[in-house]
Amino acid sequence: MDMAFDDAARCLAELGHPHRLQIFQLLIKAGDTGLAVGEIQKELGIPKSTLAHHIAQLMAAGLMTQEREGRVQRCRIAAGKARAFVTFFVADCCEGLPGVELAI
Repeated sequence: MDMAFDDAARCLAELGHPHRLQIFQLLIKAGDTGLAVGEIQKELGIPKSTLAHHIAQLMAAGLMTQEREGRVQRCRIAAGKARAFVTFFVADCCEGLPGVELAI
């Protein structure tokens, strides 16, 4: 999945907020199981309404998904989009800088 500059810029804009970046990182660490909204709220210690806003922004950018499981809203990273976003930056990393190598 290749990523266009406009799409990468949108992802950067959304991840430029500390809470959204924290949510993104938490979901990456959670893997396929994801996290319930309540778990994210407990980890970040922010009001539900604020968290809902940040989740909506990440979903609009395509960086995460959310689905209902009974009474729980489960959030997961959108793995394909996250992988494309990271690849966008590291694909040609440091090509023109001699002696600089990226270790991933």
